[in-house]
Amino acid sequence: MSLSAVLGIDLAKQKFDAALLVDGKTKHKTCKNSGEGFEALTLWLTKQEVEKVHVCLEATGSCGDDLAIYLHEAGHIVSIVNPARIKGFAQSELIRTKTDKMDAALIARFCLAMKPKEWIPPLPEIRTLKALVRRVDSLVDMRSQEKNRLSTSHESVSSLIKDHIAYLDQEIEKTRKQIAGLSQDGGTGR
Repeated sequence: MSLSAVLGIDLAKQKFDAALLVDGKTKHKTCKNSGEGFEALTLWLTKQEVEKVHVCLEATGSCGDDLAIYLHEAGHIVSIVNPARIKGFAQSELIRTKTDKMDAALIARFCLAMKPKEWIPPLPEIRTLKALVRRVDSLVDMRSQEKNRLSTSHESVSSLIKDHIAYLDQEIEKTRKQIAGLSQDGGTGR
């Protein structure tokens, strides 16, 4: 096992590109951004004879949360880094071309050089609460879009839009009650 192993990951919604940097050599792997892809990454790391690695990912909203948690729970050191830091590092290397594979390698080099602090995932209750809040925000946005459509819609679809708005109102209320329930019981779900 190499203790100097670092893994840079460039995330996308459907896939991620990983660059493993060990002893100055870089190896690449592309996987699905799903449980199946996470397992494929673990198998690949095992084939590379890497048991523990320092993983760096860019903070890109929630599309990397599951992967970061998976890697943390598997015993790896995980760092989630502000994309501006990675961009600044790229500028210091005078890199102009940009591909997912090259970005993953850049993130790995950043991790090796900068040794960013370890990320600790939030408690499951906090993750649940954040997911519910994001859901309410999405539902409120959808409702606003439908209300905007209503003012310009043809009369043949107005009643359908009103029905959808009523449904969204119900979903917003139901989700807000779930949030309130979590807040009252300290997030334990009891």
